[in-house]
Amino acid sequence: MQILDLTEKHEKTYFLCLEDWTEEMQEAISAKENWYREMKQKGLRVKLGQNDRGEIGGMIQYFPIEHAWVEGKDLYFISCIWVHSNKAGAGNFQNKGMGKALLKAAIEDARSLGSKGIVAWGTSLPAWMKASWYKKQGFIPIDSTGFLGDVLLWIPFTEDAVPPKWIKAKKKPEKSSDKVKVTCLSHGWCSAMNMACSTTKSVAEEFGDKVEVTEINTFNRENFKEWGTSDMLYIDGKKVSMGPPPTKEKLRKIIEKRVRKK
Repeated sequence: MQILDLTEKHEKTYFLCLEDWTEEMQEAISAKENWYREMKQKGLRVKLGQNDRGEIGGMIQYFPIEHAWVEGKDLYFISCIWVHSNKAGAGNFQNKGMGKALLKAAIEDARSLGSKGIVAWGTSLPAWMKASWYKKQGFIPIDSTGFLGDVLLWIPFTEDAVPPKWIKAKKKPEKSSDKVKVTCLSHGWCSAMNMACSTTKSVAEEFGDKVEVTEINTFNRENFKEWGTSDMLYIDGKKVSMGPPPTKEKLRKIIEKRVRKK
């Protein structure tokens, strides 16, 4: 096994989150690529896990916390660590130590960059990026909030490191009396989150002028400060889970139900 720094050779694999490409993913992948190009200038680091056959099976991305959706200073923030588990596409690479190796490499890299600590987020539910896994790797829970019971964890490197905090959601979308209102907040960092937005917009188009769609780019820091949330999907003011991305069938059912009530 090898841990590699991301180079141009593997950029497309990274943008796709190691999944197979489909035409429906194009908008989501483009958004991830645009985010990556901008964040490279702000200190984004990406490492990939490669097995002995030369296959890429895992990734981790992290960057200065000042550009994240949590409050902190002089720390690095892990927005995503992912080891492919589906039999389709890249195949199942989990339970072989790749995740631990990626995390160790990121911690060592953050130390070498002079960071005062490294921060991660995980869910308290048995889902993607489990907080319990980070705890086993030595991370300490420091704050919790969020739609999925999100937990903020960290490893301080110095005694003067200041603990990070979640930034709480602020603004909520206004409801519309005559139309179904879809509001999608998107930061661009996650292809799956981006996919949730693009799929919702596609489904909303099926209902014509009965549905109003507003898309908000929270990578724009002013927009983020206004909303206090990086990625969120609202349909008539109610949150819809974005992870995993909702299917067209699920979104169509939700929107159709709301349309009938107008």
